[in-house]
Amino acid sequence: MKIAVIGAGPGIGLAVARRFGREGFSVALTARDATRLASLVAALGEEGVPASAHPADLTDPTALSAALDGIGPVDVLVYNGGGTARSRTSALGVTPESAQDAFDGAVLGAVTAVRAVLPGMLSRGSGTLLFTSGISAVHPIDFLGNIGIAVAGLRNYALALAQAVGPRGVHVGHVPIAAAVAPGSPASPEAVAETHWRLHTDRDRHEVILGDLATVQAAIAQLTSSDS
Repeated sequence: MKIAVIGAGPGIGLAVARRFGREGFSVALTARDATRLASLVAALGEEGVPASAHPADLTDPTALSAALDGIGPVDVLVYNGGGTARSRTSALGVTPESAQDAFDGAVLGAVTAVRAVLPGMLSRGSGTLLFTSGISAVHPIDFLGNIGIAVAGLRNYALALAQAVGPRGVHVGHVPIAAAVAPGSPASPEAVAETHWRLHTDRDRHEVILGDLATVQAAIAQLTSSDS
């Protein structure tokens, strides 16, 4: 069994690799930073998880496709590209350039990755596609203007894919994060990884929000009132 973790880093990506590795998966990691990928592969190897590094810029379709071709068929794809935007702009500050910047990593990278691995899954009649994003995919947040546009698009794509490929044996899951990605949080890297694992194994739902949307809304309201 093999999992490809796209947008792998020392937080969620590494935790996902560890969680699936404990269950006997070999791990293929993809991200822009080759040096960091090498360190993650080394750390996993020390823990007995077979892993390989496939450096690629998620916003470069040619490079990402080549990396996935090198990985070959996978049983699970986890896409963590929702936070690859180089800048964050408020709703009023969104420009075509900032929107495109966020969209390239969150949506177009996901489309490229899915198109690389999905044909094999469909031919086998099995597989799992998993996506991580932020709560602005579900609840609009002013200061995440360009990011929200992109991750909302990613969510729409994931849930539409679920309708299209579910009857053909491929399960799709989306995890929007509504809490700090930190130890002890409902969205700690380990909690995110466990949620992805459960989406893969239980296959009984397509979306799990980690954290509390009401808490996020209250925090945003407080920030807004303090700024006014």
